[in-house]
Amino acid sequence: MRMSRLFSRTLREAPADAEVISHQLLLRAGFIRQLGAGIFSYLPLARRSLSKIEAIMRQEIDAIGGQELTMPVVHPADLWQETGRWYQIGSEMGRFKDKSDHDMVLAMTHEEVVAGLARSEIRSYRQLPCLVYHIQTKWRDDPRPRGGLIRVREFTMLDSYSLDADFDGLVEQYRRHYTAYFRIFGRCRVPALAVQADVGMMGGRLAHEFMYLTPIGEDTLILCDACGYTANRQVATFGKPQPEPEAPLPIERVATPHTSTISDLAAFLGVPESRTAKAVFMMGTIGDAERFIFAVIRGDMEVNETKLANAVQARDLRPATEAEIRSVGATPGYASPLGLRDVLIIVDDLIPQSPNLVAGANEEGYHLRNTNYGRDYVASIVADIAVARDGDPCAHCSAALRTVRGVEIGNIFQLGTRYTDALGASYLDAQGRAQPIVMGSYGIGVGRLLACIAEEHHDEHGLIWPVTVAPFHVHLILLQGAEAEADAVYRELTAAGIEVLFDDRSESAGVKFADADLLGMPLRITLGKRSLKEGGAELKRRDRPDKVIVPLAELAARVSAELAALEAEVAAEVSSPVLL
Repeated sequence: MRMSRLFSRTLREAPADAEVISHQLLLRAGFIRQLGAGIFSYLPLARRSLSKIEAIMRQEIDAIGGQELTMPVVHPADLWQETGRWYQIGSEMGRFKDKSDHDMVLAMTHEEVVAGLARSEIRSYRQLPCLVYHIQTKWRDDPRPRGGLIRVREFTMLDSYSLDADFDGLVEQYRRHYTAYFRIFGRCRVPALAVQADVGMMGGRLAHEFMYLTPIGEDTLILCDACGYTANRQVATFGKPQPEPEAPLPIERVATPHTSTISDLAAFLGVPESRTAKAVFMMGTIGDAERFIFAVIRGDMEVNETKLANAVQARDLRPATEAEIRSVGATPGYASPLGLRDVLIIVDDLIPQSPNLVAGANEEGYHLRNTNYGRDYVASIVADIAVARDGDPCAHCSAALRTVRGVEIGNIFQLGTRYTDALGASYLDAQGRAQPIVMGSYGIGVGRLLACIAEEHHDEHGLIWPVTVAPFHVHLILLQGAEAEADAVYRELTAAGIEVLFDDRSESAGVKFADADLLGMPLRITLGKRSLKEGGAELKRRDRPDKVIVPLAELAARVSAELAALEAEVAAEVSSPVLL
């Protein structure tokens, strides 16, 4: 490709609203252009890299038995209504009506469609196991798109779906994806960490997320360096301190003016925050109704909303208003579950073991000493609803946990029979009995992965693409006085199957070198009067400062050898992870 014909241009400065480095560099290098909030066009350079990422994905999923198909972006709502997700997912789902006034869906994911296909195509256990996948556009009307390609509304995903006769088969396909995903990320040179995750709207019994660790990430991860425990903070557990047993003491009402926070209360009474009970008020959509949820946790801890939602099986949570709190007989800042009626009470599993806690009196300016679970109040649900924090003890080995930030670049779910039960997708077993097909779902965001590659591989001058996903292998710079030689090199390298971006523009040497560094192809060749005088062409790796003059007759062979060395470096870093 001659740069004089390339459909993009470089920018000296990134737009002011581009905050993360990948967004800045991909804009400046002419890879992407924003059409709307969370909606991007991928220009030819980006398209070439995306195609290489997708080729890697196809190779690795084919290697574990995948069959590629293509499923529609637009779905009739009927399938989503049959599984219930039409009613469970909020405004982020793209809904519209067609000309016949039928409800339609813009695909967020394709579990319903795959289960529908399985219902029509799978008849016998002899057709299982099966693995299908596609690379397709999705739409999620995210209210907070950010970070360029990190969080968008329109995106492309690799989605694969396993179909099995039983859960043992699902576990095996899950393990194969776990390994294949590490190979995909390794070949793209993005370091990934697998963590336990919440199943969320997908459902099922187990999920893992693959995380790229970076300060720009929106997910908080909990890690134990001692035993290797990893989890998204949404589901992370930790070793909770076990209080010393005490005899329950009589409740004592005490005046506590101006102590509507736990810190103020503990300071006023001269007790540690661990001796208090914190009240958290939420409204949760459970089934078709919204219910008031009164959560109780020890004062030195925080409520994890994901754990809370899972414990009460709420598909949505929001903070309760002051009016809603008062309507159930509680007093904001001075509340406790004592004496309340018609409220869904859930307590953290440490509360029943924590005697004689200070709790609210449901009266302005007053608290109760020595409240005890079981004697003074009971809960509908007792569960772990606490947030794991930096420094908390690991539940498995007691070492201190640490928190890091990460971007989710992939996920895998053991769905089980949630969707096949709902849609009646079954097969006949060896005895002729109908059994539900067992599903797994596995996804990687292609554009987000491109952004994470850019986040990981750059310097102060621009991008540094790994050879496996670079738009071109070589950036060929023509300087004045070597027109014929550069054109001959371009033709020779291209004929040898080497992908060349040829800067044949009538720009200054400074502009051409700056653009070469910004665009970040693995190898740079410079041809000009000086290089010819020194004996040939100047060859330089983008990731190294040293340069070498190579005779023109040897250039194609030398470039091929350098590219092979770069490929070998990537291959050496692709590791096989420990299986689940």
